[in-house]
Amino acid sequence: LLTVTVFLSTLTPKFYFALTVTSSFISGLIFVFEWWHFRKYGTSFIEQVSVSHLRPLIGGAENSPPAPAAFSAGESETSRQNMPECKVWRNPLNLFRGAEYSRYMWVTGKEPLTYYDMNLSAQDHQNFFTCDTDALRPSDTVMQKAWRERNPQARIKAAYQALELNNDCATAYVLLAEEEATTIVDAEKYFKQALKAGEMIYRKSQNCHSQSPQHEAQLRRDTNVLVYVKRRLAMCARKLGRIREAVKMMRDLMKEFPLLSMLNIHENLLEALLELQAYADVQAVLAKYDDISLPKSAAICYTAALLKARAVSERFSPETASKRGLSTAEINAVEAIHRAVEFNPHVPKYLLEMKSLVLPPEHILKRGDSEAVAYAFFHLQHWKRIEGALNLLHCTWEGTFRMIPYPLEKGHLFYPYPSCTETADRELLPTFHEVSVYPQKELPFFIHFTAGLCSFSAMLALLTHQFPELMVIFAKAVSIPS
Repeated sequence: LLTVTVFLSTLTPKFYFALTVTSSFISGLIFVFEWWHFRKYGTSFIEQVSVSHLRPLIGGAENSPPAPAAFSAGESETSRQNMPECKVWRNPLNLFRGAEYSRYMWVTGKEPLTYYDMNLSAQDHQNFFTCDTDALRPSDTVMQKAWRERNPQARIKAAYQALELNNDCATAYVLLAEEEATTIVDAEKYFKQALKAGEMIYRKSQNCHSQSPQHEAQLRRDTNVLVYVKRRLAMCARKLGRIREAVKMMRDLMKEFPLLSMLNIHENLLEALLELQAYADVQAVLAKYDDISLPKSAAICYTAALLKARAVSERFSPETASKRGLSTAEINAVEAIHRAVEFNPHVPKYLLEMKSLVLPPEHILKRGDSEAVAYAFFHLQHWKRIEGALNLLHCTWEGTFRMIPYPLEKGHLFYPYPSCTETADRELLPTFHEVSVYPQKELPFFIHFTAGLCSFSAMLALLTHQFPELMVIFAKAVSIPS
């Protein structure tokens, strides 16, 4: 101790200045290297070394599964070409205005649909249910105005006026089923009347031999009405527990109108088959629609992940997996989960009930929070039904963000995550819902640590240069015990 005291008392201010400058320089180099490594690889070099080399020496183990192998480059490139960034899609599983959305508003006093969402639906109805020949039929002329009405009561009143002019006006029954019916049973009755009228009008349009543009527009409109009504009847059957009947109706509809795949009826079919626990049939539907050339959706990606998780989730244990490694089936399940999470990173928090659900909107933004709400609202029960599936998701989903540290610039399996989704989701989802944003990757601890060390060393060097005598006294006071 005496020797150390004598040594410190002989040190000059120049030594302390040189020491602080050197330490500041070294910590600065470490900080620059850590930042470069994080920018390039998405991880801290110091943390990576400690996990890979030091933890095994002291008996620890890494619990997180290895990063999955990349899917084919063709899928990524084709998806980039086929899916526009922020296109708003009609929700295939949207609820009924009167029987479900209005009931929620009566109970809670909160409006579940935004004006923007309802305005998009009004545009859809005008595109689906009107055409240039409406002037030839007075009831259709009334309904053309009805779809433009903003007030629900005005729309319902116009629908009754159309039925007074023509008791077989299918679109009037559609409007009443959607907005006036307060239960699914009442909605189904209206839709059955709409189906009877719609089939009759559709046959007349088919039998017309005119090939004029007006006839083609009328046939297209009558086809839209018929498909819409059959789909909604299938959804009524599903909600009322007649699931096998609903599945048959959906299959018949897809077979009768194969060119209308853009309506995503297969997503209704997937959900109904999952309710029946007909997993082989679910796999058959996925094999057809989870194709490179087709746009993806949360329903496709997460259902594929659920089926692969089902094969291993019951016996999966993160502790056991960390010791023996992952089996081939477990690797496939983890890869499928990473693929799904990269496509839509908002879904896991709803499935794991880390965030509360709201009623899904009538339109969704693929890869956005609106799609995540719509998917989880209907599919959470299917994940809960398979033992261990949510546990496997909980253990693995966050690993996706280590694979793609800069998702706005570069994706792994899909094109980069669109930066405009947050703005669109805020317009689609109600104001009382906290919109999810893409999980931002936080800077590792050692980057903060080296930055602080560099700044502290530089400050000491500056103080030593400006006040050498005082800093020498301070250094001796700190280093030499009293």
